[in-house]
Amino acid sequence: MAFGIRRRFQVLAPGSSLRRRVAYSLAIVRVILVPVIVLAVYYLFQVGFIVDRIVSFDAPAATLAQQATIEMLDARRGERNYLLVYDPASLRATRESLGKVEQILSAIRDLNAADQGLTQEALDALHQYRRRFEAAVTAVRQPGQAPRERIDAVVLAYEKDLDNFLKSARRKTRAQLIEELRTRVASFDAQMSKTAQEGNPALGKITSELQDSGQSVLNLASQLEARSWGRIENDHRKAQRLISRAEWSLTIVSLITFLVSVWISFVLPQQVVKPLLSLKEAVDHAAAGNYEIDFDIQGEGEVVQLANSIRNLIAHVQAVR
Repeated sequence: MAFGIRRRFQVLAPGSSLRRRVAYSLAIVRVILVPVIVLAVYYLFQVGFIVDRIVSFDAPAATLAQQATIEMLDARRGERNYLLVYDPASLRATRESLGKVEQILSAIRDLNAADQGLTQEALDALHQYRRRFEAAVTAVRQPGQAPRERIDAVVLAYEKDLDNFLKSARRKTRAQLIEELRTRVASFDAQMSKTAQEGNPALGKITSELQDSGQSVLNLASQLEARSWGRIENDHRKAQRLISRAEWSLTIVSLITFLVSVWISFVLPQQVVKPLLSLKEAVDHAAAGNYEIDFDIQGEGEVVQLANSIRNLIAHVQAVR
């Protein structure tokens, strides 16, 4: 019978069983991952809703309002040409432009319910402009003679002003260009109306009211455009705030997830590996022929059951020998 030095091996397995530890660890990971997923989905839907609103409503409304302004300016140009030289092509072009403006304003009204009131005001002003334009057309059925020299002088001055304007256009934004173009068109309207009235005094009151109606349509179209761009800027700021919140929230939750994963990866396996190493050393010690082994077993679960089984096995082998 072989004798050796009695050794004592400590098997410390705190906590519940290994299966329960694994289940608890997975539950903790899931509990941490759920807020990450929920936050990511929430911010994704919020940003997606804002982008969809910009793409589907606000940006198209702003673009349509710009088109309405351009078409209205074309209508005003055709109106001036007709009242000055009584050109039938200008009359047709003006009526076509007015029809396009009405279609565009109707599209804006159907696109966004928030703009229905302002769009209806623009449509009413457009209808008033159209009635006054037809009244002006009726008044010039028997045209007088407009002073040709005055008309040429006004047109040349306007062309020169446009040339100077185009030279400085590269240093200005699109909004500034449109606003200055409206100002110049309004100034040209006044000069041309005055020239036309000198050729046909019956147009005096009609052209004045016509100019007011046209300017009202342009102002309302400008308000529609400004309102749409304002909503786009507001939505852009909201999206930036949401993205910033998402970054902070997901960063904090991700940091917590990382710390918990580190704890699960190192602390829990250590509680399982350390007692197993003690059991391995005890088995190696017994395999070397030294069965003088004492076990200090604490805890519960599968590791403790394994330690008890090895202790009983070593005790049985020692009794047999």
